[in-house]
Amino acid sequence: MGDGSHEDALARIRERVGERGWVDDADEMAPHLVEWRNRWRGRARAVVRPGSPDEVADVVRIASEGRLPIVPQAGNTSLCGGSVPDEDGRSIVLSVSRLSRIREVDALDYTMTVEAGCVLADVQRAAAEADRLFPLSLAAEGTCEIGGNLSTNAGGVHVLRYGNARQLVLGLEVVLPDGRIWNGLRRLRKDNTGYALRELFLGAEGTLGIITAAVLKLFPRPRARWVVLAAVPHVTAALELLSRARGATGDAVSSFELVPRIALDYVLRHIPGTRDPLASRYEHYVLVELDSTVDGDRDLGARGRALLEEASEAGLVLDAAVAESDAQIDALWKLRESISEAQKGEGASVKHDVAVPVSRVPAFLAEATRKVEADWPGVRVVAFGHLGDGNIHFNLSVPEGGDDDAFLDHWSAFSRIVHDVVTSMDGSIAAEHGIGRLKRDELVHYKSATEIELMRSLKQMLDPAGIMNPGRVV
Repeated sequence: MGDGSHEDALARIRERVGERGWVDDADEMAPHLVEWRNRWRGRARAVVRPGSPDEVADVVRIASEGRLPIVPQAGNTSLCGGSVPDEDGRSIVLSVSRLSRIREVDALDYTMTVEAGCVLADVQRAAAEADRLFPLSLAAEGTCEIGGNLSTNAGGVHVLRYGNARQLVLGLEVVLPDGRIWNGLRRLRKDNTGYALRELFLGAEGTLGIITAAVLKLFPRPRARWVVLAAVPHVTAALELLSRARGATGDAVSSFELVPRIALDYVLRHIPGTRDPLASRYEHYVLVELDSTVDGDRDLGARGRALLEEASEAGLVLDAAVAESDAQIDALWKLRESISEAQKGEGASVKHDVAVPVSRVPAFLAEATRKVEADWPGVRVVAFGHLGDGNIHFNLSVPEGGDDDAFLDHWSAFSRIVHDVVTSMDGSIAAEHGIGRLKRDELVHYKSATEIELMRSLKQMLDPAGIMNPGRVV
C-alpha cells in the first residue's frame, strides 16, 4: 500500500489518541528519534502516546490495516538502535510512557502487576514500600521503562543471584501485530498448560508485539548489605574469589563486578565527586556485594571479612576497601556505574556486550585483547562488567589523540574480531542489550540457519504485514 493508506491511518490514529497522545512537533519529537549513544538519528511521521492498552490495540490495528510501520518505545535507553526509527521517516514511534500505572502489589504472593511505561526505579520503589525487592538494577534505572527492560531481556548487576529480566516475569499482557490483546497476566509459579507464550515476547524487542503490562516476581527485601572493592592480581584470581565467596557466605553474593584500572581512571578523571578508595594502584578490581534478608545480620559482615582474610592469605586479594556505611556503599557503586558515562570523555568508543561461560572469561579477555591490539595499535581496551555471570562489556576506546571518525568506521571489523572469539568459546554476541540494528547482520552470521529460519517463521506468523519494529533483530 502507498502513502494514501498511510495518511488515512495517521488521521485515524490521531483521532483515536487525541491531542494528548499525538506529537508531531519537531522539538517534542526529537528525544524519541535519537539513540542514547547518538549513533543513530531517525525520522518519524509522529510520536504516538496511547493512554491505555485499548488505545495501544486500536493504534496497532489501524497501523496494520494501513501497513504503517511501528517502532515501539519504552524509555529509549536502548544501546543497539532497537528503539529509534529509520532515517526514511515512514514509521510512527509508539511510546508506552503514559502506561505508567502500578496496578497491584501483592506482598503475600510476592508479585506486582505493572504497566509497560513504569520507570524501573519507580517499580523498585513500589516494591520497597511493600517491604519487598524487585531486583532488576542497572545504570539507566532512573529513566528506562519496564516494557523496554522486558523487551530486551535486560540484565544488570544482580543477575548472578536473581536472574535477568526473563527470570523475573510470571505473566504478560501484549498487543499483537493485528491489534488483538493477549491477556497472559498470570501470577502462577507453575503452569504447564501448553506453550509458554510469554517467552516469545521477552527479548523480542517489539518485533512480535507490544508489551503493555507484566506480572513481576518480588523477593524478600535485603536487611543487610556488605560491599567491598577488592584489588586482585589477575582475572583468574577474581574467579577463584567468586567461587570462594559463594561457598563461604551461603551464596549471599548478589553482585560480582569486574573493574579494570583503565575504567577506574576514566571515572576518576571525568565523574565529579569520585575518589580512589585505595592508596595504591592495581590493574584489576572486583566490586562484591553480599546481602542478607535477616534483619541486622551482623554475621554477614563477619563472613565477608573472613572471606577477605582467607583470600588475602591465598594471594587472591592484594588490597581492599570495605564500605562502612550506606554512603560508602553508594560511593563504591558509583565508581562501577559511572564507567559508561566516563568513557564519553575519552573520545570515540566501540562497545561490545558479550557473554562467555564464567570459567572462560580470563581466556576470552586475553585472546580478544591481543587480537584487537594487533588490529589497531594503541587501542585502549576497557573490559568490565558482570563477571559473576560471564557478561563482559568489552569496550574499545580510541587511542589518545586518535581520529574518532576513523575509529568508529572500523566498528564492524572490531566486532567481527571480538565476536569470532566469543563464538569460539561457546558464548553470545548479545548478553543483555539486545540485537536491534547494531547486531542484526551479526546475528545472521553467527546463528545457525535453522535458528534463523525458526525466528523468521515466528515473525511471519505473528506479523505477516511486517509492521512491528521492521529491520530489527531479524
